[in-house]
Amino acid sequence: MTLAESITNYAGSTGREASAIDEDAFQKIYDGTARPLWAYLLRVSGRRDVADDLLQETYCRFLARRPKGLDAPQTRSYLFRTATNLLHDRWRRGDGVLENEIQEEQAADAHDDPAAKIDVRRAMEALKPRARQLLWLAYVEGMSHAEFAAVTGLSALSIRLLLFRARRQAAGLLNPETMETR
Repeated sequence: MTLAESITNYAGSTGREASAIDEDAFQKIYDGTARPLWAYLLRVSGRRDVADDLLQETYCRFLARRPKGLDAPQTRSYLFRTATNLLHDRWRRGDGVLENEIQEEQAADAHDDPAAKIDVRRAMEALKPRARQLLWLAYVEGMSHAEFAAVTGLSALSIRLLLFRARRQAAGLLNPETMETR
């Protein structure tokens, strides 16, 4: 099924009327956001199949709702928020998103130290989903605390505290000796 067919089916199932969208405009949005959004969903959920499903659902909802007047950063934030909400829905339903089996993915970018990359991956696997989510949004996506609030629905003060704890836990997992001396 093509993306256009998925969107038409989704719009029909929600009682919304599907209308044409500027394909070039959507392609530009998709090209600029799909890869980081999918990577975020994979790292937080730990599963490729869940990341694939949620990515498609995120874009289907985006196209079905067609939010107007969003600039590029607002569109990106909207998509991450939608994906985060879909992920939380999966967690509440208990659809197996939180399995500890994070599938190995082939890195698109070469890394100087493969051992360090594996250690970071293992540390991320050991963290709770909320900590993984916060660290990913902060350090991979480079979001500000205001963007965090928009995506996660948390307050800026909560984000600071939770991010501090997540960083501390990740540092302990990456270097257990530093945690023993505290």
